[in-house]
Amino acid sequence: MSRQNRAIVEDAWKAFASHDADRISAVFTEDAEWLAPPGNATAVALEGPSHLVGRKAIVRFLAEDFPRLFVRDVTVTFRGFHAVGERVVVEETMTATLAGGGHYANDYCFVFELRDGLIHRVREYMDTARGHRMIFGEVPR
Repeated sequence: MSRQNRAIVEDAWKAFASHDADRISAVFTEDAEWLAPPGNATAVALEGPSHLVGRKAIVRFLAEDFPRLFVRDVTVTFRGFHAVGERVVVEETMTATLAGGGHYANDYCFVFELRDGLIHRVREYMDTARGHRMIFGEVPR
């Protein structure tokens, strides 16, 4: 089961990278949630929530909003996949070129919770101060 769940999450990353709404939609439950730290730089820059509720909101973010901020050269370097039961933990570094032309690089940890072979919940962790420096040039006070 863990190996299968790891493959589900690996395939999901390919769907995310495609920015294809139908492919992304196919990996989430209807009532999926994506929770990131409140006030993270991506949410602030895109004037969006840090807690996405429902498949439609998540798909809109990954297919439409994300590419408006991270416009090109998006590269994900995986540091580890750890699957236990219905949970898959992914460690990664993401780099990209930002809409304003600046370089972005940050480390992330994602905890994917699966249900019936689909992603039900994603908890996202990152260095929020570094994210703010990369996007805005400063750390919020």
